[in-house]
Amino acid sequence: MIDHENNNRGLSDTREALELAQSVDLDLVVVSEGKEAPVAKILNYGKLQYQKKKRQSQSARPILKEVRLRPNVGVADYNLRINQAIEWLSKGDSVKFVIRLRGREHQNRGHAGELLDRIVTNLSSVGKVQSLDKRSLIVQVIPA
Repeated sequence: MIDHENNNRGLSDTREALELAQSVDLDLVVVSEGKEAPVAKILNYGKLQYQKKKRQSQSARPILKEVRLRPNVGVADYNLRINQAIEWLSKGDSVKFVIRLRGREHQNRGHAGELLDRIVTNLSSVGKVQSLDKRSLIVQVIPA
């Protein structure tokens, strides 16, 4: 048995361990089933469950990041967004690029399509294209 201060108490009776756990308002939890004697620990079971759930949610982490651009984006802004996307893709996140058109920009949709192609070629080293929709001007890139 391991007490609430992480001190090894050695072998002890179950009733004795339960009384000790109740005296400090904690729970007696079996940590591992041993062949000879199981290992029990005195701790807060609710806190243990919370930490376990938190670790699981962090391990299942694929997140979709979205980047919105205009077709006449400057070179420095474009490079900044591409570098952010490379960083996100290297962490394991997916990146979605959306090109927004306003007013007369709709007359030059070809320029926005070229921008999408340029994004795909710049990110081809760290990711692969999951979907490319030139009609709605969206490209989604996943880690390679």
